Amino acid sequence: MVGDELCEEPRDERSDEGSDAETWQRLSAYAYLSAPERLEYVAVMRMFCGTLLADLAVPDVRAKLAQAGHPAAALDAETLTARLEQLVRWGNLLRSTHTVTATSIAEYQRSRSRYQLSKLGERVQRDADEVLAGADAAREVSSELLTLVDRGLKEIAGLAAAPGGADPQQALERISTLFAQFAEFAESVRDFYAYLGQVLARYDLDGAEYQGFKELLLDYVEAITEDVSFRAPRIAAHLRAIWPHLPTLLSCIDAHAAGLGALSDTLPGTRVQRSRGRELADWEGLRDWFADSDGHGSQVDQLRDATLRALQSLLANAKRMLRSAAGEMSRRKDLLRLAAWFDAAEPEEAHDIAAAAFGLYGARHLGVAPDPDRSVPAYVSWWTGPVVEVPVALRERGSRSPRGRAAAVEDHGEQKGRLVEQAREQAAARQAAVAELRSASGRFDQVKLGSAAMRLLLELLTAALGNAQLNKEAGDFQLDGAQAGDADLGIRLTAWRTPGRHTLLRSVDGDLTADDLTLTVESASASAAAGRASA
Repeated sequence: MVGDELCEEPRDERSDEGSDAETWQRLSAYAYLSAPERLEYVAVMRMFCGTLLADLAVPDVRAKLAQAGHPAAALDAETLTARLEQLVRWGNLLRSTHTVTATSIAEYQRSRSRYQLSKLGERVQRDADEVLAGADAAREVSSELLTLVDRGLKEIAGLAAAPGGADPQQALERISTLFAQFAEFAESVRDFYAYLGQVLARYDLDGAEYQGFKELLLDYVEAITEDVSFRAPRIAAHLRAIWPHLPTLLSCIDAHAAGLGALSDTLPGTRVQRSRGRELADWEGLRDWFADSDGHGSQVDQLRDATLRALQSLLANAKRMLRSAAGEMSRRKDLLRLAAWFDAAEPEEAHDIAAAAFGLYGARHLGVAPDPDRSVPAYVSWWTGPVVEVPVALRERGSRSPRGRAAAVEDHGEQKGRLVEQAREQAAARQAAVAELRSASGRFDQVKLGSAAMRLLLELLTAALGNAQLNKEAGDFQLDGAQAGDADLGIRLTAWRTPGRHTLLRSVDGDLTADDLTLTVESASASAAAGRASA
């Protein structure tokens, strides 16, 4: 069957199909397109692709390159052999097993290494030539093929539903023609919309370009979208009518014309790529183009979305042109002229042009005061000196004034409430510590104080000793006025010196012994009353 393709695989690699190693090997076939000697490699590959079943030695390759007038013909035999061997390693060429007939040893040495094109190398070079020939061209959409696809599906549906089944040869011809037409139509749609997206991504269209693309969108794209929207339901209906008969129809065609498909059974190491339309997956792809079968949308839906995005891009260009008319002009042409000046200028002149065009003068630290706590001597270089932090607004816009709407005042009510509750808990804990100290006064060695009570006691003792006055009497020191209190808590601590007395303060955090001290804790009101009575 014409159109079936076969690929030879080593038997030990069948289980690794789709593996990373195989993917890497296939991608290596593109390496010569980005190599430094890419023009020489392309010339060699193009020469091999120009002849069917080419089996050439190094002298033959040089002769054909010279006949084509390519500069690669000037390569010496060793360099050309190195290029061919590298193509073999990348998988673009294969070493030939052709028997060499030579009349001399010299001729045998020149012709013993022969090369032929691999299938992968031919495919890569063919794609590369297509890209080089018309990658940037605007391709017309073959919308007339959509009518032929509709008509072909209608005929196939009639053949499949005919009594006794369809004629295999006639069905095969219809299916092959149908998928060739559909493939050409789908490819032209993809190429056209890729070109359209590339053009609409530009924001430097002038008036004439904008007018041309506006007419293109409003007329050509609209006509394509309407034609597809009109034909899609009809094609989907034909596919629904064919689908129940499709397995039987494909089986009948395979029995009539197996083509290379029989090789997959007789030679397990051979993969066969059937012609389009011979596999159920081809029909599923055709159905998914025109109908939503998996819930992810059809290609027709994507076509409508792409048209909508194209119109939105057209409106964006229209808004830009309106802003340009108001004074906000595009500076693309000015920048291109400036780039030409840079290209033609000498180094010193280029510096002057850059300074005049962009204001790239010497660095200045203006308007931002340095840290007042840090003095920098005058001899310190700016390269090694401290850096001045410049605000973002001043660095980007040259202005300190804020832009945009002022932010709303942040509500700290929740935080305030949390702090009030925390303060209330702390006050309650201190009041409990006051009550514990009052009850333990005079018997500190018998009671184990809590952490809060011990902290409060030490706080008052520290303040009392700080307020006390020392008097030397009879060769010894006495404490006068060793008192401290907290009016808010209503507590007062009194300490006096008692030689030989050891006061033990016990707590959960540890014990403290106060030598030659006697401590009492009482309420501040009782202490004040006792003071008035003694007076």
